[in-house]
Amino acid sequence: MSSLSATIQNVFNEPGCGKNANKSEAERKKGCTKQLQPGGAAGGCAFDGAKVALQPLTDVAHLVHGPIACEGNSWDNRGAASSGSQIWRTGFTTDINETDVVFGGEKRLYKAIKEIIEKYDPPAVFVYQTCVPAMTGDDINAVCKAASAKFGKPCIPVNSPGFVGPKNLGNKLAGEALLDHVIGTVEPEVTTPYDLNIIGEYNLSGELWQVKPLFDELGIRISACISGDGRYKDVASSHRARAAMMVCSKAMINVARKMEERYGIPFFEGSFYGIQDSSDSLREIARLLVERGAPADLLDRTEAVIAREEAKAWAAIEPFKQRLTGKKVLLITGGVKSWSVVAALQEAGMELVGTSVKKSTKEDKERIKELMGQDAHMIDDMAPREMYKMLKDAKADIMLSGGKSQFVALKAAMPWLDINQERSHAFMGYIGMVKLVAEIDKAIYNPMWEQLRKRAPWETASNNWQAKAIAQANAEAAALAADPVAAEAARRAKKICHCKSVDLGNIEDAIKAHGLTDVAGVREHTNASGGCGACAGRVEDILASQKAPAELLQAAE
Repeated sequence: MSSLSATIQNVFNEPGCGKNANKSEAERKKGCTKQLQPGGAAGGCAFDGAKVALQPLTDVAHLVHGPIACEGNSWDNRGAASSGSQIWRTGFTTDINETDVVFGGEKRLYKAIKEIIEKYDPPAVFVYQTCVPAMTGDDINAVCKAASAKFGKPCIPVNSPGFVGPKNLGNKLAGEALLDHVIGTVEPEVTTPYDLNIIGEYNLSGELWQVKPLFDELGIRISACISGDGRYKDVASSHRARAAMMVCSKAMINVARKMEERYGIPFFEGSFYGIQDSSDSLREIARLLVERGAPADLLDRTEAVIAREEAKAWAAIEPFKQRLTGKKVLLITGGVKSWSVVAALQEAGMELVGTSVKKSTKEDKERIKELMGQDAHMIDDMAPREMYKMLKDAKADIMLSGGKSQFVALKAAMPWLDINQERSHAFMGYIGMVKLVAEIDKAIYNPMWEQLRKRAPWETASNNWQAKAIAQANAEAAALAADPVAAEAARRAKKICHCKSVDLGNIEDAIKAHGLTDVAGVREHTNASGGCGACAGRVEDILASQKAPAELLQAAE
């Protein structure tokens, strides 16, 4: 576990991370040390994050070393698509039992690898460590090394047991496994000046295929997509690409930065959600490739493709724009979609009443402010009751979110559209933008909503459960508004760190009493952010709000 701890510390100290970029050199050297303890991962564990990040590599076998429940939980929870091999759709697990816990599961793991290679002959086997074998001491690195030597197939250890942290940490640990054991291990048969890596793209619902025809027309070759519709050999030889596009920096910024550091591959963060973002990304890709040796005419050819595709997209959107202009949208997502989808919706004439930033970086938040203004309503952690009230009071006409929030919209009898990893439609690129607008239009104007909003024949305004819920919420809000003392107590009682049950008041008191200036100091005095770490962004916002006026003035200067 010592090597795993070192890897985690290295990931936390990632200089490409938006949070680390704003730290002093001394603070950066401290990293983001957290207690590594079971039960500290909320909202998805590190194993889950690693598995969903690498699962879209389609021609390799993904073997989970642990209880069968771990594989059952992680299989098929991301709607990626493959244009070739289907072995990635097969769930492999060692299914360890009580005997393996007592005597060790390394022999069982070795036999499982042997069986997979003999039956399926994949180009590689990815082995995922989970909590139980990690705590009992199974050395998957040693087993993978022995199996690779014996069977002549790469066996890649992915050390990401769930207890070490949240899903986002698992994404980065998956990236570290690729950097340590895959990328740079195979030389490509052919290289061109147009070779491009796409990092942090998972081809959800086949989205990558909506953009690939444009690349093909321009002669740009996707050297490797990490990891949507990916192939082992392509990823292994991706170190010879000329440029890279980072789609989701929250997940794999470490891969892009270290490939730039080791192999000189420049990268930028872009998005193919929305017309303008798609055009900007194509321009930046062309610029980077030309700088790295591609013919200069690529820039003119790219502009011609952009002009044609933009004209087609705007013409297709125009009929919907007349119906959607002024419609209000509540966006409950995170990461890159917190700003990329905002741009797409604004292009269709819709208004954003709020966008969640729970999984967004500092750069993501700055982009939101650029798009929505400095007073943008950024939602860190909205309670279901607040979502319900916002929808029910018609402050939003539709909610765009993941599947976990859909029932709030359905209870409010308001339209909802899935834009997260479980979605059934592809929304990337110019074609995807038209599809997104069409699906929003279809959802908002579906005649069933009018029927659903009607009261049942046996209900009255007084006994309707929805009316009672809203009345109760309004009464509570009115009581707080009439009692400033109670309102302040309620504000201070808001839970910031759910893992350690630390509320806002405790954090504010500690900041004032000890002059705290960073998350590490708050963690030391309150234990906030001492569990899964998901609340670190909220703690940073509190720290920023507690700055003295003189400090704010100095920062502005």
